[in-house]
Amino acid sequence: MSEQVVNKPVNTILISQPAPSDPSSPYSRISERWGVKIDFRKFIQVEGVSVNEFRKQGINPLDFTGVIFSSKVGVDHFFRLMEEMRIEMPPETRYFCVGEATAKYLHKYIVIRKRKLHIGEKTLMDLMPLVQKYKKEKFLFPCSDVTRNELTGEMENANISVVESVMYRTVASDLSDLKDIFYDMICFYSPSGIESLFKNFPDFKQNNTRIAVFGKTTADEASKAGLRLDVVAPQPNQPSMTSAIEAYLKTTGQDMVS
Repeated sequence: MSEQVVNKPVNTILISQPAPSDPSSPYSRISERWGVKIDFRKFIQVEGVSVNEFRKQGINPLDFTGVIFSSKVGVDHFFRLMEEMRIEMPPETRYFCVGEATAKYLHKYIVIRKRKLHIGEKTLMDLMPLVQKYKKEKFLFPCSDVTRNELTGEMENANISVVESVMYRTVASDLSDLKDIFYDMICFYSPSGIESLFKNFPDFKQNNTRIAVFGKTTADEASKAGLRLDVVAPQPNQPSMTSAIEAYLKTTGQDMVS
């Protein structure tokens, strides 16, 4: 990172995600504290696969006794396809959810007995000990076309039956209206966000724009695309994107406004 870029203040930030519903989010506090204008824009959007596309995978959901959900999106598209195919999963089906929020969301579609619901702490890999308790089950993992996870690999290594099924895909959003708008910093949360940037703007030049990334796969994709990484999260003392952004703002020499 050049000294010239480091010393430049950050007045505008683009977050490549939808705006948070909470008005008192950490991003709002950054904006107020540092006088930074923060905009939000989805760089990717999700589209469900059609029933015909799903059937081409040769998968019968009723062949499975356990379903793994990594997100609310996975829940939505799994039950959308079940409804469109007029399939009702048996009551003895076990559901494994990556976290409490996804588990609660599952109740939007079904009433499930507590002993058939298994909840991880935070990440997909946190589900591995729970999955191992039920290693005789046959697991279905609804996922996107760009899934990158270690869980299914670990399950296969442990001789646990698991099949990934693409039920939705991520596609680049149309960002053409941003063509002549420039930001001091752009924040990315997934490799798909990086891909969307270059799909929309193949000739994108970073110049003095600071690039912030969250997660190793996002950082790898950004580096592969030739971007200079100015903010990388999580770090030991900066577990979130917002804490990493604040730490960076302190290095620019700009003053807090509140």
